[in-house]
Amino acid sequence: MATRIIPPNFKAHCIQLLDQAASNLLPPETNIHVELSRPKQAGHGDYASNLAMKLAKHLRQNPRELAQALIKALPESPWLEKTEVAGGGFINLFLKNTAKQQFLHTVLQTGELFGQSSLGAGKTVQVEFVSANPTGPLHVGHGRGAAFGASLANILAAAGYTVAREFYVNDAGRQMDILTLSTWLRYLELNSLFFPFPGSAYQGQYVIDMATEIYRAHGDRYVHRSDAMIQKLTEASSLETGGSDDGLLDSLIATAKSILGQDYAYLHNLVLTEQLGDCRNDLMEFGVEFETWFSEQSLFDSGMVAHAVHLLEEKKLLYRQDGAVWFRSTEFGDEKDRVVQRENGQYTYFASDIAYHLNKYERGFDHMINIWGADHHGYIPRVKGAIEALSLNPEKLEIALVQFAVLYRNGQKVSMSTRSGDFVTLRQLREEVGNDAARFFYVLRKSDQHLDFDLDLAKSQSNDNPVYYVQYAHARICSVLAQWDGTPAMFATADTALLNDPAELALLQKMIDFPDTVEAAARERAPHLIAFYLRELASEFHSYYNSTRFLVSEEALKIVRLALISAIQQILSKGLTLLGVTSPREM
Repeated sequence: MATRIIPPNFKAHCIQLLDQAASNLLPPETNIHVELSRPKQAGHGDYASNLAMKLAKHLRQNPRELAQALIKALPESPWLEKTEVAGGGFINLFLKNTAKQQFLHTVLQTGELFGQSSLGAGKTVQVEFVSANPTGPLHVGHGRGAAFGASLANILAAAGYTVAREFYVNDAGRQMDILTLSTWLRYLELNSLFFPFPGSAYQGQYVIDMATEIYRAHGDRYVHRSDAMIQKLTEASSLETGGSDDGLLDSLIATAKSILGQDYAYLHNLVLTEQLGDCRNDLMEFGVEFETWFSEQSLFDSGMVAHAVHLLEEKKLLYRQDGAVWFRSTEFGDEKDRVVQRENGQYTYFASDIAYHLNKYERGFDHMINIWGADHHGYIPRVKGAIEALSLNPEKLEIALVQFAVLYRNGQKVSMSTRSGDFVTLRQLREEVGNDAARFFYVLRKSDQHLDFDLDLAKSQSNDNPVYYVQYAHARICSVLAQWDGTPAMFATADTALLNDPAELALLQKMIDFPDTVEAAARERAPHLIAFYLRELASEFHSYYNSTRFLVSEEALKIVRLALISAIQQILSKGLTLLGVTSPREM
């Protein structure tokens, strides 16, 4: 078995040098926390630290003088060329050119493993994302959650974590009943039994399509044609509901269950299977897959919901009011107490969510990340409160919020309304701009920031289109290497000392940054850092490509330049793969 090559970590090395210098120079009780950043200008070094400025205030010393003292106390380093004090006390550190040049061989020898780390080694993390109600096609909002969750899971795996990807299927609640009712009413219309369709039922064409499939397969089997049926539906629609759409729907659902009897369960299962299957296929085509599809209904069937509620009752954290059972969530930071069991004995969504999270903890993950839509922000305190109430560690559960994506076409906002069924599906978006553009554009901003998705830009073949720009860099390198009659084995003897042009040294430093970027993206739950990095690397490569000849007559120079761009190609491919984007060899 080949020995894994561990690339030198220059950033960690510089942090260690500064930490040791500070420890030798300052009083033992001094709290030392060294941070390094990458200066925007090459003249300010490869790394910069504000350590002296942070410590100076606490120690009541001049920050520039303290920075000079820290520099003098730095241990010898095989990789550091020089250090200098800048501004009000920044310490700038410059790597030796030889350290950067020799790093090229490390990148090529490490191969596809370059960029991976042991940050999460030995730790398991569950990432639960999308988890959309299977009541209709996935829309573009779900798409952003899918792209973010899948990319984050890939990045965490690259950082050494054992990752479990999970989709929580809400297959037990009222929304599935509304979808079943909606489909049945459309099916009755196909059998010439017209009934006023509730405005708050599901309106989309997909409901009519499911009803049509049932009609084609079963004819009038589920009509239960009788005057009594018509009368019951009419009575249900005219019940006094205080003008509430919810009351009307509940009345109609109860009537449908009464009329259909055992056939209701068949229709419920049919629409669930149809929509869940469509969701699976849509996500799979989008490059998003899950190890686990967890059924909410299984929590009821196994008694987990009743068990979780019983545990809260044992802790005297429940009370009865107006016939319902309430959880004292205000004792755990929530704005008001929450119902876990309704007056009719049915458990609420919140009760099943409590059971689901209890189940997650019982499965023994070291950490859990829930990826929710931003509209679920208010749900966080009650879930965290329930976890704390069950004497579980709330710090093990992290909730990342994803803002909605707003589509623009020809500079105009694309209107969307899920209520009317007039919304852009993820499948429609993918068909219009392609999977690669959708995946890349979705992670171009932090997940908790609003995203304006420019459809025209995503389809354009221009340098302004970030995914095209990055993929074009990869394809350009492939084109150059295809014109060469040598083999990658020749890179092993490349004379890296010939890479002394400022553009080449900048590209080498960019390579050095890649593992740090992956770790930062994992630590900060920030796939957009990978997207930003790829754009910057592509930009530096395109500039180098436009000013440099690669297939030159001088063999040594040709080999080392080809080795350099081959390493860039390798990193571009790795970064795009983390984001679920392909790396075309020609465009």
